Amino acid sequence: MNNFSKFDAADYLTDEASIAAYLNEALEDSDPDVFLMAISTVARARGMSQIANDSGLGRESLYKALSSGSKPRYETVAKVVRALGIKLHAEAA
Repeated sequence: MNNFSKFDAADYLTDEASIAAYLNEALEDSDPDVFLMAISTVARARGMSQIANDSGLGRESLYKALSSGSKPRYETVAKVVRALGIKLHAEAA
């Protein structure tokens, strides 16, 4: 029996700087599921019910849209990103 608790990144996403760094790292990965998982983790850190309310999505729809393997529409992702209070931007590679 181990005395370790399961790691949850949501426990460490306590401010905008850590959230931005976390999402930027996820955007570096070529697997779109990594970014969806990161957004889901941030939403859990902020409170899924609050993010669902702020985005205008149902809580069930939010979980479904951010689940691994889902293919959410851009509009859905944009609503969630706005509800999280973050901005995504592009820069030259």
